[in-house]
Amino acid sequence: MKHFKSEKRVQRILAVLKARQPSLKVVIENIHDPHNVSAILRTCDSVGVPKVSLIYNREKFPKISKKSSASAFKWIEKERFKTVEDCYRSLKKKGFKIFASTTSGETTNLYTINLTGKTAVVLGNENRGLSEEAIELADEKFYIPMFGMVQSLNVSVAAAVILYEALRQRLKKNMYSKRQLTKQEIDELIEIWCKK
Repeated sequence: MKHFKSEKRVQRILAVLKARQPSLKVVIENIHDPHNVSAILRTCDSVGVPKVSLIYNREKFPKISKKSSASAFKWIEKERFKTVEDCYRSLKKKGFKIFASTTSGETTNLYTINLTGKTAVVLGNENRGLSEEAIELADEKFYIPMFGMVQSLNVSVAAAVILYEALRQRLKKNMYSKRQLTKQEIDELIEIWCKK
C-alpha cells in the first residue's frame, strides 16, 4: 500500500484533524441520487463532520464516484444502519441530540436552534423526505425558512444550508480552534490518512 507521509502532507492533515467536529454528525436516510450523496459528503468534509450515519432500508446505497465527491468520500467515515431505531439508539447512547429536517408538522426555524452541542442532523429521501419514524423519534424537528413558491430545497442544498449554519454558530464559540479529537485519535488518523 502506498504511504505518502511528507512533512507538508502531515501538517495539512494535522490542521484538518484539529478542526474536525466529532460533536456534529449527519444522518442520511435512503437518499438515492449519488450526486446528492456526493455533494452532502463534500459539505460534511468542508465543515469538519468526520462521520456520517447511513440508514438504507428502502433504497440501495448509491455508487459514489471519486469525481463527483471530489474525493470527500475517502475522508469521511461511514457507519451503516438497517433501521432508524438502531441509528438513533447509537446516537443517543453517545449523547447526541437528534434534529430531523422536515417541512411537515410542528417544527422550529433552523436559525433558532442551537447546533453547538452534540448534534445529529437527519436528512431524508429526495421524493419522500424523512420517514415518519425518523421524524417521530427525533428530539427536535426543524425547517429551513423559505419565501418562494417552491416549498423545499434539493437535499444536498439543504444539507449545505444547515451545516453552514452549524459552522457559523461553532465559529462564534471558537469551536474550530479547540481540538475535539484526542492526540491518540489524531495520531492514528494521520497514519490512516497518509495511506489514502
